[in-house]
Amino acid sequence: MKKSLIYVLLAMVLVVVCAPFVFAAKEVAQAAPAAAAGTVDYTKAIVIGCSLLVAGIAIAFGTFGTGLGMGNGLNGATNAVGRNPEAQGKILLTMMVGLAMIESLAIYSLVVALIVLYANPLLKFLG
Repeated sequence: MKKSLIYVLLAMVLVVVCAPFVFAAKEVAQAAPAAAAGTVDYTKAIVIGCSLLVAGIAIAFGTFGTGLGMGNGLNGATNAVGRNPEAQGKILLTMMVGLAMIESLAIYSLVVALIVLYANPLLKFLG
C-alpha cells in the first residue's frame, strides 16, 4: 500500500511540474505557425514554463507560511484572552495589527507571482 501511494504521489508531482512546460510550448507553437519545420526555438517556451512554475511555487510558499503564522498568532491570542479576559481589547488590537502584517507578506508573494507571469523581464530579452 505504501509503495503504490508513493508512486501515485510521484506521478502527481511530475504532472504538476511538467504541465507548465507543455502549455508554454503550445503557446509558442501557436504564436509562430509560419516557422519552418525543425527550426522552432523553444527558448521562449522554457522561460514561460519556468515562469509559470515559479509563480505557482511563490504563491504556494507565500500562502503556506502566512497561514501558519496566522494560525500561530490566533492561537496565542485566544490563549491570552482565555487567561486574562480583561485585556481582551489590547490583545485584539495587537492581534489585528500582527495579522495585517502577516497578510501583507501573502500580498507580496501574489505581486511577485503576477510580475513573473505578466511583466516577465526575461521575455523582453528574448524578443
